[in-house]
Amino acid sequence: MNTAMLQEQVAEKVQLLYKISQDLETLFPGRHYTPDGHMIGSIGEALAASFYGLDLFTASEETHDAKAPDGRLVQIKATQIQRVSLSSEPEWLLVLKIHRDGTFSEEYNGPGALVWTHCGKMQKNGQRPISLTMLHQLQEKVPVSHRLQRIV
Repeated sequence: MNTAMLQEQVAEKVQLLYKISQDLETLFPGRHYTPDGHMIGSIGEALAASFYGLDLFTASEETHDAKAPDGRLVQIKATQIQRVSLSSEPEWLLVLKIHRDGTFSEEYNGPGALVWTHCGKMQKNGQRPISLTMLHQLQEKVPVSHRLQRIV
């Protein structure tokens, strides 16, 4: 299957997930059915593999989720909100924001050390948060030529 077709199918499935969650919220007002947690993380990893040509590791590997074509080890973070959290310093970090229409935006694509030094203090859950606003500021320090390149 070619990459464009795969991307289109992933977008359709994400749209369907959000449609179902909206239908459930309509049936049961006051309850939220937004996809989150592992599901959003896995969707982000699938999108990153498809769009950046990454070779995904087995789920739940420590620190890194994939290997880039050039050999860089990559941690992939996906979110629907305005922040992500890290539990360790990755070699390279790719942060994607998943949108309800099945698309995503690249929020950060750069060295993990740069982000790690700007994360908040360690929380009780062992993670250090960082806002997408801060990630955008840090992204400006990463030359486009050094970023992971999209294959589509």
